[in-house]
Amino acid sequence: MDTYSVDVVYQAISALFQGNNPKEQEKANKWLQDFQKSIYSWTIADELLHQKRDLHANYFAAQTMRNKIQNSFSELPPHTHESLRDSLITHIGQIDEQTDNVIVTQLSLAVADLALLMASWREPINDLLVTLAPHQCAIWPLLEVLKVLPEEIDSRYLRLGANRREEVHKQLDASAECVLKFLCMCLQREDLDQQRVWNAALRTYSAWLVIHAFPVSHVYNNALTQLSFRLLSLPETTGKLHDNATECVCALLSCINTRQDSASEPESSFEAQIFGAVCMLETPYHLSVAHEDTDKTINYCRIFTSLCDAFFYDLLADAQKPHYSLKGLDLVLLCVGHFDYEVAEITFHLWYKLSEDLFQRNEDKLTALFRPHIERLISALFRHSQMESDHDGLIEENNNFFDFRRKVSDLIKDVAFIVGSGACFKQMFHILQAPETTWESTEAALFIMQNVAKNILPDENEVIPKVVEAILNMSEQTHIAVRYTAILLIGELCDWIENHPESLEAVLNFLLYALQQKNGLAPAAAIALTSICSACRQKMVCHISGLVEIARSLDSFQINNDVAIGLLKGISLILTRLPREQLQPALREIVGFQLQPLAQLVDSTGGSVQKGERTDPVYWIDRACAIIRHTNPDVPDNVEHPTVAILNDAWQLISRVMDKYQSDLRIMERTCRLIRYGIRMVRKQAMLLVEPLIKQMVVLYAVQHHSCFLYVGSILVDEFAKSSECIGGLLEMLQAFIEPTFGLLQMENGLKNNPDTVDDFFRLASRYLDCCPHQLLQSSLITPIFQCALIACSLDHREANSSVMKFFINLLVWGRSNNHSRNAECRPLVVELANQHGGALVMNLIQASVFQLHSYMLVDVAEVLHELKQVVGNERMQPFLAQALEALPKKNSGGYVTATQQQLDEFSSTVLRADTTKAISQALKTFTRLFR
Repeated sequence: MDTYSVDVVYQAISALFQGNNPKEQEKANKWLQDFQKSIYSWTIADELLHQKRDLHANYFAAQTMRNKIQNSFSELPPHTHESLRDSLITHIGQIDEQTDNVIVTQLSLAVADLALLMASWREPINDLLVTLAPHQCAIWPLLEVLKVLPEEIDSRYLRLGANRREEVHKQLDASAECVLKFLCMCLQREDLDQQRVWNAALRTYSAWLVIHAFPVSHVYNNALTQLSFRLLSLPETTGKLHDNATECVCALLSCINTRQDSASEPESSFEAQIFGAVCMLETPYHLSVAHEDTDKTINYCRIFTSLCDAFFYDLLADAQKPHYSLKGLDLVLLCVGHFDYEVAEITFHLWYKLSEDLFQRNEDKLTALFRPHIERLISALFRHSQMESDHDGLIEENNNFFDFRRKVSDLIKDVAFIVGSGACFKQMFHILQAPETTWESTEAALFIMQNVAKNILPDENEVIPKVVEAILNMSEQTHIAVRYTAILLIGELCDWIENHPESLEAVLNFLLYALQQKNGLAPAAAIALTSICSACRQKMVCHISGLVEIARSLDSFQINNDVAIGLLKGISLILTRLPREQLQPALREIVGFQLQPLAQLVDSTGGSVQKGERTDPVYWIDRACAIIRHTNPDVPDNVEHPTVAILNDAWQLISRVMDKYQSDLRIMERTCRLIRYGIRMVRKQAMLLVEPLIKQMVVLYAVQHHSCFLYVGSILVDEFAKSSECIGGLLEMLQAFIEPTFGLLQMENGLKNNPDTVDDFFRLASRYLDCCPHQLLQSSLITPIFQCALIACSLDHREANSSVMKFFINLLVWGRSNNHSRNAECRPLVVELANQHGGALVMNLIQASVFQLHSYMLVDVAEVLHELKQVVGNERMQPFLAQALEALPKKNSGGYVTATQQQLDEFSSTVLRADTTKAISQALKTFTRLFR
């Protein structure tokens, strides 16, 4: 299979789909992938479609044709576009009842993509209607082409560009009336399968509604809209038709202008008609509930929620004269009240949106208008959060109900302010007090209370004391889930407990007892205890001996390591408040509980590392890190930090960990994290560790290339580069890091495969520029680093690209003219660098912005351009920009103008006259859309 021909390609397709030798199939698959990338695949795929040898060959040919048009259209010279179009329309016209749906879809996408890309095809919709509509068999692929064409307009693969998209939208708007007539005509044809044509026509109609192609006057009073509402009102409508009618109505609702100004009279009339038609679906909704047809219920819920989305600003327009669309919220609340929590979940985004808007507006009367709705919402969420009455034990993590309750928790925290956290808490307390309340109702009420407890004023003395007392006196016979949630509620009441110290002793005893249980309560007790330690730091100091005992016995409790780390964090916050003479021995003891087992692991020979278990070094490293990170006493600069001696003593062990586990990235990253927090805590007092640490990191990085060593290097620069005696050693460290870094990044796909290295390396370089700019700028290292950054501009990884841009910004800032003495010595060096490489920098930034980077990354690019402009001035910046813009393609692969000369000039002049990064960023986003 060396050369490409129809027969050879067919043999490869047969080997792939019909062979039974896995190695041969893999070889055939690889060969076919290479074939699809070749220029010959255009004609051979076309020939295979003509021959129709078998299903597999047809499918492969259709997929190849679609992929080529989508990704490699520029391979075809313009004079071949028409023959390709004619050939594809011929293939479409030959589709019949037996043609597989996948082939129909691929060929339809191929035609649609061609219509979008091919600038010389002036009226694709009308041409397709004239050519295909008269033939019965061609109706189905024609409907499919008309459906996918508007869907493909924003395809990121086609990169049509803003100018071409605008032209296509005009084409579609001009053809919309013809398309609507064709779709309505399809509904009336008796020679077609009615269900099939209804489904296809509704799907196509929805796709055109989404792009707002039809004028308002055509939307409501047409056969397709009427059919959608009729199908939704009939209980016997099939599932597929019901789904398509739902999509249609949701698309219709998206046409309603969600603006805050008043609509014109025809629009208002249209909106009122649509609103009335949707409200008429309330009865069918109740029927779907009665028949337990959950799929249809979900469809109605989507429609009601979309209705409120469409009228959102009308809902919030006037608290004095509520808009008629307020009834839409009643329809949504009907759905929230459905017995299946999955139905309620569909509405959550609407409640988030409503609470966000009310919070921003901060209007008491408007908030009060929605209070009854939120009260009903919370009551429904309380019911949905209840566990099954026959459920034993706790809710299993990561099942659907657990995930739902997590979402309920987030939602309640968002909407509680509308009714008031105190009122919500009290509402649930009344449920707890009701006679014969079931255990599952009690647990759900406590769950809701847990989510608002943090927002209740700490001086509340009416309800919380009764709740706390009831929880502390719960019997062993109370359902385990009730006790678990009650313990979590105690943790959430930590601010109240801090304000009521008389309750602290009883609460601690209660939590310590629960922590020692083996029935599943220990994690809740540990989480609650962590919260209490965090909130009641000073009042917990007298309990430090008990807390040290807890740290000693940590592995006797039935908790996972994440919860244990949280508890150690809480204990460390109390350590911080101890007098100095007590702090260091207690800190040494608690850190020792973690380092002793770690030392045993390092000393042991053999034995595999089991992730997350006691044999995993990370298990102990993370614990030690949590302690060091959160024990942060207020120590004057001239007094030794209590952590210094512990770090110095632990260095030998840390060094051995790095040697023994050097090939394990995960262990190295966590070890570096421990070093990072240790150095950050004691700052310049870690001087004794700097030299041995750098020596070891440089050796290990040359072999293993773990980017976490670069990150630790940046911490060392940040802390020690301002001391003149350290600068030489730190620059040597940078030089030692450069060779293995550049070696890694210069490999094939080096940047793409190593974004963490790019991120950490340029973060390190930026730290040098922050702390010792003159020394770096006058060294021989700056030019190769700058050149590497030029190449890395195009990396579309958020953090890595951000670090590259920050490097340029931090460098260029030193080229600004001001009176700062450090600027004076750095400025000429930066100006020389900017003049020498500024053209390449602008070229690479523009190319990356247009072809590689996501739009959210352009803010950083704009900042670099702004800083460069400050350094070199507009006289130099103008030719840099002109050269970069000249290098951009003038036409896209379909022959359409990407950016006019006027648009290029406008962008250039906007950048040159811009005073702010924001102005350049906005211009850049608008400009890049011309090529996307």
